[in-house]
Amino acid sequence: MNVFRQGAPEAPRIVIGDDHPLVQAALRSALAGAFPLATIEECHDIDKVVAAVRNAPEVVDLVLLDLNMPGSSGLAGLFLMLSYFPTIPVAILSAAEDTATIRRAMAGGASGYIPKSLALGEMVAAIRAILAGDLWAPRGCDTDPAIDEQDLTMARRFASLSPQQLRILAMIVQGRLNKQIAGELGVSEQTVKIHVSTIFRKLGVATRTQAAVLAGSAAGLSMAGRS
Repeated sequence: MNVFRQGAPEAPRIVIGDDHPLVQAALRSALAGAFPLATIEECHDIDKVVAAVRNAPEVVDLVLLDLNMPGSSGLAGLFLMLSYFPTIPVAILSAAEDTATIRRAMAGGASGYIPKSLALGEMVAAIRAILAGDLWAPRGCDTDPAIDEQDLTMARRFASLSPQQLRILAMIVQGRLNKQIAGELGVSEQTVKIHVSTIFRKLGVATRTQAAVLAGSAAGLSMAGRS
């Protein structure tokens, strides 16, 4: 896939990661009207998003990703996608609209940040701009000069985590114990312990609580609730 194309493709392949059926249906309808030749795949958890892109990474033009969905909280999903597929644009689609969250997402490598409060026509315009190779954020949130060094440092820390470590971090945020994480990932508990130690070192924290709090502050959210 050529991410430096001029102009939006006429037949884009778009993967939507969102566990809200009404959002999925409305966005699919709007995109089908704007891009009649588009291929749109809907996924309700982060594992399905990864699988959908992995099946044909060379033809996926854009991933639209909810901040909080099953298997992912806050910016963990964004970092996970970028670690697997660094050349595929990922835009955040979220109900959270505070400037800090938007700036942190853009600092973390998002190609755009689309609030769910936008009218469908505005969402389509934003998606069209991102498909054309532009970065897009809501009007009044000029991210370029406003990203501070602290946000960039935090983004770099999370970007240093491997895909498996990002998955484990997401489970730590959800309150899972090492034994539970090991069972879900199909690895030994000792392997999980090693990953957790590495996560702590890379993030500069000493406890699971500190890791969860840092992950929450990276998204500018409480990781437990908002999407």
